[in-house]
Amino acid sequence: MAVNQKTVSRGYDIIGDIHGCSNTLVRLLEQMGYRKVNGVYQHARRQAVFIGDIIDRGPRIRESLHLVRDMVEHGAARIVMGNHEYNALGYCTRARPGSGKKWLREHNSRHDRLIRETLDQFEAYPHEWNEFLEWFYTIPLFIEDEHFRVVHACWDGDLIEKFKRVQGGACIDENFLHASAAIESFAGQVMDTLLRGTDLRLPEGMSITGRDGYVREFFRTKFWADDPHTYADVVFQPDPLPPEVASKVLTGEERKQLISYPLDAPPVFVGHYWMEGEPAPLKQNVACIDYSAVKYGRLVAYRMDGERVLSPDKFVWVDVERPEQSGYPGMEDSVAR
Repeated sequence: MAVNQKTVSRGYDIIGDIHGCSNTLVRLLEQMGYRKVNGVYQHARRQAVFIGDIIDRGPRIRESLHLVRDMVEHGAARIVMGNHEYNALGYCTRARPGSGKKWLREHNSRHDRLIRETLDQFEAYPHEWNEFLEWFYTIPLFIEDEHFRVVHACWDGDLIEKFKRVQGGACIDENFLHASAAIESFAGQVMDTLLRGTDLRLPEGMSITGRDGYVREFFRTKFWADDPHTYADVVFQPDPLPPEVASKVLTGEERKQLISYPLDAPPVFVGHYWMEGEPAPLKQNVACIDYSAVKYGRLVAYRMDGERVLSPDKFVWVDVERPEQSGYPGMEDSVAR
């Protein structure tokens, strides 16, 4: 039986990137008091909010999608789109004639590797996978509640307001997906900024090789930095900048490219960024809840009850322990905290 959202005064549990770790998700939900009712995890007084990136990398992607979609369809949860759901749509959608390419998202070795576990786990269930791809179109890019906001990577108020005017809501359609393949287009900027975050170009001739082996000429930046002066003040990514680069003073043009998130705005929650350590707010009204569950980190939730100032005490999580033998990340035992 679905939870009646209109008659129940509820809190919200915002849950970080799952990446196919469905067993860990079950432990986190049960730790927070969710129970299966007619096969669907529900809570009498609260609603889960998933930050996106349900798919890719982990061992139980199909199970994760079924669990999350069932919760959403029964009103026990809401969800925003992650870059991995968006990437899957592009990877599995043929480009239109005259575009000069076969697929919206190129089938190169890096993209093949990122989606491999998802496609492998759905190999025997192609009809299900096609249904999930259709479902991805129903997932909003952002949530604006009375007391909080949720987006996968970056809250850009100007882009979001323009998107709502253009699309008439918070979801993309197939035309918007095709348009977004051109990164310089409005659609491309929306999807890149909201689902991947903001960035700055490194000094001329410099690149960074990340822990994933990918060579980057840009570095990810905070969208909430207050009065930043150097690269170190705005960098926000797992791979650190070299000290000589981190100390570089931002130019006026670079400062114009940065986004700020006002202290008087409602709290906003993001995932995406592979955080480490003890979960805590990034700012009094900004929190990242992706703590690298599929990389043997933590699956984290923030228990939101309408507060304007976020508290470290409201984070709960499940530690993901590395097993001695494992074919996949995420196949480990999980310990609730």
